[in-house]
Amino acid sequence: MTTSEHAADFDVVIAGGGMIGASAALALAPLGLRIAVVEAAARGGGDQPSFDERSTALSRSSRRLYDALGLWPSISESAAPIRHIHVSDQGRFGFAHIDAGQQGVDALGYVVINRHLGAALQAALAAAPNVTEYCPAEVAGVEKREDRVLVRILDKRRPRSCSANLLVVADGAGSSVREQLGIGAARKDYGQHAVIGNLECERSVGDTAYERFCAQGPLAVLPVPGERAAFVWTIGAHDVSRVRALDDEAFVIELQSAFGNRLGRLQRVGKRTMYPLSLSQALRVTGTRSILVGNAATGLHPVAAQGFNLGLRDVATLGDCIADALVGATSPGAIGEPAVLERYASWRRADQQKLVGFTDGLVQLFTTGRRPLRTARDLAMLAFDLVPGVRREFARHTMGLAGRLPRLSRGVPLR
Repeated sequence: MTTSEHAADFDVVIAGGGMIGASAALALAPLGLRIAVVEAAARGGGDQPSFDERSTALSRSSRRLYDALGLWPSISESAAPIRHIHVSDQGRFGFAHIDAGQQGVDALGYVVINRHLGAALQAALAAAPNVTEYCPAEVAGVEKREDRVLVRILDKRRPRSCSANLLVVADGAGSSVREQLGIGAARKDYGQHAVIGNLECERSVGDTAYERFCAQGPLAVLPVPGERAAFVWTIGAHDVSRVRALDDEAFVIELQSAFGNRLGRLQRVGKRTMYPLSLSQALRVTGTRSILVGNAATGLHPVAAQGFNLGLRDVATLGDCIADALVGATSPGAIGEPAVLERYASWRRADQQKLVGFTDGLVQLFTTGRRPLRTARDLAMLAFDLVPGVRREFARHTMGLAGRLPRLSRGVPLR
């Protein structure tokens, strides 16, 4: 692949312009770098899952990142705070809860509709003078060189090429760009699907997030802005066709049976969507002048609502590594040097492995039918409320505040 007369040079090319890719561009923009974002789904179309009616749970560290970028005021207008988390096991006696007041914070996290979060990110991207968007477009080829990476872009079916000091891969768990870099990924199919949507309840969900472990998998009911609640219901792959065929009334009856009556009668379910659940892990998160972030690096089961927050900590760490590499550097080419890539990979390793072990362990523990393990997990949830320090440490991990945090995750601007 050779560059053409239409080639444009950038410091950073980001493959993927969903919520993680857009956040990465906005995190790096204050550093004065020339950034290109390549996104396949047209803005305003229905094919971009980052900007649809799904909801996303933001941890406190994620809120701090958006605070540092100056975006939280616009995001908070459509964010619902989570001040209580209630965890239970269907048909069992065990339960656990976390309270924001007991943790000394005003909220444990927030729930925002993807469409609103995407709109805030898109408005900020459009206002960033050093960010160029190619959309709809896709990365059709990558050529790695020691001093730069060449990226071939198909933009409105017209090929163009550009060079960059660093390629950031943010195009999701099934990343085609990761494959083009020759980086493999391990995948574990859970044999489950997530059913997601919104509904109304007889009693307001308030500021409580509910996680209920059912026979086929977890059911989360979350507060969202307005008089609604969001749900994420995990069902077995064998049951997908039957559940998809249910009309709204029959679906709500089954959802009510799984969740119980804590919120009174469930009613008026909105549009439902389904997607298969799996664990994906890139075999490495860096290549020659390239870095993987978000689901392209680590795709998690939604059981603990930590996938997006993990991806934002990837973004925050990337920001730290690049900002530090620019200090005293003679050229922006320093941001893609092997030492910078290794620092990123080393910093992210513990956090990624911890979340993989935690979410995968929850899935295995709460989908088993073995009586001794079911009793053990009920006792563990009771101990969670009784053993000093356990709940606080768990809450710190849930809020994304455990371990070594990069500047943006602490709410500190890079510049």
